[in-house]
Amino acid sequence: MTIKEEMDALYDLIAKHQDLYHSLDQPEISDYEYDQLLEKLVKLEEKYPEYKRMNSPINRVGGQVLSSFKQVEHQTPMLSLDNSYNSEDLRQFDKRIKKALDQPPTYVLEMKIDGLSVALKYEKGLLVQAATRGNGYIGEDVTENVKTIDDVPLRLNQAVDIEVRGEVYISKSDFLYLNERQEQENLATFANPRNAAAGSLRQLDSKVAAKRPLSIFVFDVLNGGDSNIKTHEALMTYLKALGFVTVESFSSKTIDGVIDICETMAEKRHDLEYDIDGLVLKVNDLEQRSTLGYRSRSPKWAIAYKFPAEEKETVVNDIVVQVGRTGVLTPKAVLEPVFVAGSTITYATLHNQDFIDEKDIRINDHVLIQKAGDVIPAIVSVLKDKRTGQELIFKLPNHCPVCNGKAVRLEGEVAKRCTNINCPAKLQRGLEHFVSRPAMDIDGVGPKVVEMLIQEGFVQKIQDLYNLQESRQALYEIPGFGNKSIDNMLESIEASKGNALHQFIHGLGIPLIGQKAAKLISQHFMTIQSIQEASVDDFTAIEEIGEKMAKALVTYFSDPETLVMLEELSKKGITFEAKISDRKNVLEGLKFVLTGTLSDFSRKDLQKIIEDHGGKVSGSVSEKTDYVIFGEKAGSKLTKAQALNVPALNEVEGLDFLKEKGVNL
Repeated sequence: MTIKEEMDALYDLIAKHQDLYHSLDQPEISDYEYDQLLEKLVKLEEKYPEYKRMNSPINRVGGQVLSSFKQVEHQTPMLSLDNSYNSEDLRQFDKRIKKALDQPPTYVLEMKIDGLSVALKYEKGLLVQAATRGNGYIGEDVTENVKTIDDVPLRLNQAVDIEVRGEVYISKSDFLYLNERQEQENLATFANPRNAAAGSLRQLDSKVAAKRPLSIFVFDVLNGGDSNIKTHEALMTYLKALGFVTVESFSSKTIDGVIDICETMAEKRHDLEYDIDGLVLKVNDLEQRSTLGYRSRSPKWAIAYKFPAEEKETVVNDIVVQVGRTGVLTPKAVLEPVFVAGSTITYATLHNQDFIDEKDIRINDHVLIQKAGDVIPAIVSVLKDKRTGQELIFKLPNHCPVCNGKAVRLEGEVAKRCTNINCPAKLQRGLEHFVSRPAMDIDGVGPKVVEMLIQEGFVQKIQDLYNLQESRQALYEIPGFGNKSIDNMLESIEASKGNALHQFIHGLGIPLIGQKAAKLISQHFMTIQSIQEASVDDFTAIEEIGEKMAKALVTYFSDPETLVMLEELSKKGITFEAKISDRKNVLEGLKFVLTGTLSDFSRKDLQKIIEDHGGKVSGSVSEKTDYVIFGEKAGSKLTKAQALNVPALNEVEGLDFLKEKGVNL
């Protein structure tokens, strides 16, 4: 790999993780791992400036702006902070500060709240706008959602013009309550308080945001306010007097005192009612800050001290193996229970045999574990000096632990798979996937029903679902399984016979074949028979279908069990062919505008459906707009459509129109 290729790959990887963290609130790596990527890129850019991109993430501050919100340009950029991870980093920061100043500084340290940064703008003491940080220069207008936060004063105690910066968060106890409520309402739970806070603040419907227990700490003034204030401590006193809730802080005149505070808070952070991932160290004197100035993405007078990931020692009591829907055998460490980063950990995934071998993890080993990103339990290292000789080397079995079928590792793969197509574990996971909404979308057949149908002997393979109609009376006799539920389930199974080919292909759970690939294959071949007859070359002729995917398809559709399944389904009259919506972009050339609150779909989901079928969705109505689809509380966009004589369809009319066009809803 050339230097340019290495830098390009690094740019793309950093951009991906920026988007996951800032825009989607779904981080996959820890802050430390992300900072290591940035540090590597900084060094490469310094050494090879000729390959530096104009839009380098080194010059960026945050994430992308979501198109579903009005954009807000920040008058003062909302910068990020450089990070430090140990006392030596802090001492180096102190040396740089003292070298640039005539007088030694006093430092203030504030809790680094793990939430979502916002700017609150007040005119004559009244809240007029709230915006997320966005990319640091342009954010998202979340005014209506922020107004639902009890900690945000709608009217200040003084009629001043001021813009402040704060961090929106959810406390630990409120987070537990929120997840309990999500479970009770059969909604997805949140992975951590930060994701919950960010997701809540970005709700398009402020009524949803109002139900979420959001709080805020304010920690800076961006514009306006009292220009006579000389120190950060005085600034915080001023903000409190205005009516804001300010973040807890400490002060120290020496870097040794700063380090002591950091080490103390690293131990005490789990006792707090809210999550912090470190402390922010700032120069207290505002005039000294002005002297120190700024870099492109961060102030020179502040630095974030990130707490090291909390590591705890425990013992690997056992290693068990789980079997997924595609037959992948996944090893999982059974740990001596240990309390880490706020919760008790009893399991940690070991991914695959290569991971176990690389770290040399054995049963009965003493290990150090941490939560990746304070969320996911992971084994960091093995304490080999504590081995007694009683440790047992673990190897993934050559036979499936559930069905005893042969387990193999295919060439080029890290995973080991059960090859038995009738494996009960594969069957259950596979059926759960087959009936799921992204696949065959069969209502009334959730994981518990699938498990019951297998245990009672009604279903042993996919085609058995379509024989359940003949077992209706026997199903009625199962205790706890209501007749109405059975009728609804059978109706939904019957209706699924008319599903599109791509739904069926995706539902089969073929290794490496997801929703997008299933649709590409469906559009290309049109019938299941053509797919059965296709070769590797036929599949790779489709753009985005690689050789590994092609081989997986040929292997699956040449398997005798697959042939039996397709034949039995065919005898039932189920042939699964591509729909008109698979044949062409049925909405190509049409421009839509969505407005108001929809009941059957979110606007974002409906936009994706329209765009998947070749249509375009705009945020504003013009003479070029073909159709406006509106829900409840539609406002100015509907009025403008009527003034321009643009066809306006209510939600029912709009969905009917899309169906008539061949859109599969």
